[in-house]
Amino acid sequence: KKLHSWIFIDHYLHSNPSLSIKLIRAYAAFGETKVARQVFDEVTDKNVVFFNVMIRSYVNNHMYPDALLVYKSMSSHGHDADHYTYPCVLKACSASNNLRVGLQIHCVILKVGQDSNLFVGNGLVAMYGKCGCLLEARRALDELPSRDVVSWNSMVAGYAQNGKFDEALEVCREMESLRFRPNADAFSIASILPACGALSALFLGRKIYEYVERKKLMPNLLLENALIDMYAKCGCLLEAREVFDHMKFRDVVTWTSMISAYGTNGQGRDAVALFSKMQDSGLFPDSIAFVSVLSACTCSGLQAMQDGKEIHGHAIILGLHSDVYICTALLDFYAKCGDLVEAHRVFDTMFRRDVVAWNAMIAGYSLHGLYNETIGLFVEMQKDRVCPNSSSIVTVLPIIGQVNALRQGKAMHGYCLRRSFNNDVVLATGLLDMYGKCHCISYASRIFCVMGIKNEITWSAMIGAYVSCDLMREVLEIFYQMLLEEAMTPTPITLVTVLQACTKLTFFSRGRCLHCYTVKSGSISDIMVGNSLLAMYAKNGILDDAIRFFDQMNLKDDVSYNAIISGCMQNGNAEEALRIFHKMQLSGVEPNSTTMLGVLPACSHLATLQHGVCAHGCLIARGLAANSLISNALIVMYSKCGKIDIARKVFDKMHEQDIVSWNSMIFGYGIHGHGMEALSIFHDMLASGLKPDDVTFICLLSACSHSGLVMEGEFYFNAMSQEYNIIPRMDHYLCMADLLSRAGLLSQARSFIERMPYEPDVRIWNVLLAACRIHKNIELGEEVSKKIQRIGPYGTGNFVLLSNMYSAVGRWDDAAHIRIVQKDQGFKKIPGCSWIEVNGFVHAFVGGDRSHPKLSQINQKLDELLAEMKRLGYQAESSFVLQDVEEEEKERILLYHSEKLAIAFGIISLRPSKPIIVTKNLRVCGDCHAAMKFITLITKRAITVRDTSRFHHFRDGNCNCGDFW
Repeated sequence: KKLHSWIFIDHYLHSNPSLSIKLIRAYAAFGETKVARQVFDEVTDKNVVFFNVMIRSYVNNHMYPDALLVYKSMSSHGHDADHYTYPCVLKACSASNNLRVGLQIHCVILKVGQDSNLFVGNGLVAMYGKCGCLLEARRALDELPSRDVVSWNSMVAGYAQNGKFDEALEVCREMESLRFRPNADAFSIASILPACGALSALFLGRKIYEYVERKKLMPNLLLENALIDMYAKCGCLLEAREVFDHMKFRDVVTWTSMISAYGTNGQGRDAVALFSKMQDSGLFPDSIAFVSVLSACTCSGLQAMQDGKEIHGHAIILGLHSDVYICTALLDFYAKCGDLVEAHRVFDTMFRRDVVAWNAMIAGYSLHGLYNETIGLFVEMQKDRVCPNSSSIVTVLPIIGQVNALRQGKAMHGYCLRRSFNNDVVLATGLLDMYGKCHCISYASRIFCVMGIKNEITWSAMIGAYVSCDLMREVLEIFYQMLLEEAMTPTPITLVTVLQACTKLTFFSRGRCLHCYTVKSGSISDIMVGNSLLAMYAKNGILDDAIRFFDQMNLKDDVSYNAIISGCMQNGNAEEALRIFHKMQLSGVEPNSTTMLGVLPACSHLATLQHGVCAHGCLIARGLAANSLISNALIVMYSKCGKIDIARKVFDKMHEQDIVSWNSMIFGYGIHGHGMEALSIFHDMLASGLKPDDVTFICLLSACSHSGLVMEGEFYFNAMSQEYNIIPRMDHYLCMADLLSRAGLLSQARSFIERMPYEPDVRIWNVLLAACRIHKNIELGEEVSKKIQRIGPYGTGNFVLLSNMYSAVGRWDDAAHIRIVQKDQGFKKIPGCSWIEVNGFVHAFVGGDRSHPKLSQINQKLDELLAEMKRLGYQAESSFVLQDVEEEEKERILLYHSEKLAIAFGIISLRPSKPIIVTKNLRVCGDCHAAMKFITLITKRAITVRDTSRFHHFRDGNCNCGDFW
């Protein structure tokens, strides 16, 4: 400015125009465009050079409208633009995306014949490319009489910036300079690398890097930044970091590229650490750096919120907190971290809120399922005179589908039609997904059919729509259409959805075909696909294949373990479920509540109390024990493991008991023969204000049945329909028939069954047949058996009962005939099996077992017990021996029943103070029941036996069932 004053005082400006030009350039270089313009206006005799300098000054300072105004004023001063003017004004048009003025300038260029000039032609290629008119850009390139590296670079950049990466690489193949010739410059290569990254063309990217090193084009900041970006987009973080670490000079773009690389590849903590390191290096991050690190923060786990708040603080210190891009990134960050209050505070403090900021705020509410707030903000956005774009609609549609607000969804669809959002594939996909979730499959299908362009996500959304509407056959049809007609590669999410359809339809053969497809396509390595295949095998009952596939999986997460544990339980293999759970713990994968909801039933089924207690401890350590589902599973586990007192403690410690909790407790008291306690807790439930459901009455009637509470059972059976408006179903009638039959009221039970509003099935007749056997009513038993035969037996139970009934009264020929009929019809008797848990291991025994390693010690203990029992007055009940053999042989057969073997093993293996808990897969026989009373007197220890009907607690020569079971 001092120099300007001196020149002005000495009147040098008028006599030397070149000084004015230099002053304009100097002021423009310092960003003082206003002063530069004053100098320009003071020149009275301007030539074309003055105009060119002023236009360039505005362009270099990003003041593109002012540059175009100066260009328009040239003609009024009698000057024509030259080949230096046009590249500058074309750059202004491309930078401001002003295609209309660009077309006008092109017309002038054609008129004055400047289109053959290389610099002007390059400007046209660049302008059309940046404005998205790629056909015109290519035509301008082709019409150039000669082309240089800049010409080709402009075309490559145009294609790359508009997402046409295949075309960008095709142009590269045309370039002689890019066939790895020495004349390929750094800018050319930097234009190609984004295309390699976007297409994940890592092989080509590496070849280019080899060429760069061979030709010693580095260090070059532009090229190195492009390499980092390319490696990051190809997922090669180590190579990106290697380029970064070897750079001699790094600018803000370099640091931002590396921060963004970590963020997009899910390494948020590394991105945050690098951001801090950038500040320590003395560089000030710009708005793009802040946006990149805030985006990465959402991947930094539990530390995300703290990291984000610190970055927010840095933005405030640097005075960037009012920047619209940073504010938008901040509110997006807070919304994704669940702090909608802070997100809205940032939103409210923004001076200028563009459509992107509104969309981010709306997306935050939509993400967290806040329908009213989402729609309210969408309406407020329009009141603020911000016009929603297609992205605004896309953010709202998921929450509309989630709450099934079909009317609102149709309104959004109508808005899209009025705004002519017709060719947006993302929006159309969102609309059909919304209609699918609202179960309006006809609209979803119509949108899908009229879509001109469909991508993989569109097909996935249509498949998901059919799944939402439970149209599984259509799922498979459209999937095969996607593969065969469109030749599209399904995404992992699509494959997961189709596998779920195969599972639901039990189309096992198609599931196997999909398994083969995933192997061939490489999708098998995706953990979501692997877990879905695992669930498909398990839920279709192919447990061996499920376990084999599970063992072959390279990657396993908690979902994998949960699927196989659940599958084992669904297919009755509780022991395998526990084995896999222990394997999960050794692998370091943390079990969650879903895992434990599979493990606890396995402990219940096997009555493995020690495993159950360990599982309970695991739940407490991980803070999962307070979950109501877990607490309910613990109540059932302790009840079925013989510890009803601990089950009650778990129940009492629950913060809030739901209907399942009360039902589980009533059921637990019932199977332990504590009928009065079951009735008491039922009354407590009523007092708490909770209404019983149909399952409550099944548990209650079953408890009355196990305790012989006939009058109480009849009362509650009548009350459920009269007082609680619950219509009894077959299970309730089954419980009542069992109650009457166990009590010996066989005629009353028969009449009750015959008066049922339902046709009696095999289960209910089997209840009466079992009672006929206990009470030795052969005549009624034969009649009931004939009814069962007419209906058609569904298992061995009725054959065994009738055969045992005949054997008990010595009708051996009739018993043999029944066994022959059973065999001819393909039914096999289930052998009696008992098991006991000792030191965390389950030991199983069958009648007459000779396989156990401690067989000799078990037999010796049984002989000792038999001698002691006889001394106390025990007599073997030979009627429970169903073979026609001598009495002495019958005694030996009874001695080696599976429950006696298990108890003998427990006596020799457990400390004398420790109770014995045995589980049996059939009903305990009368002789074993009598023998266990004597054994408790001899050993002075408690014995608990769980059979298929209930628990028997033996202590001091008595059983809590009172011989009623």
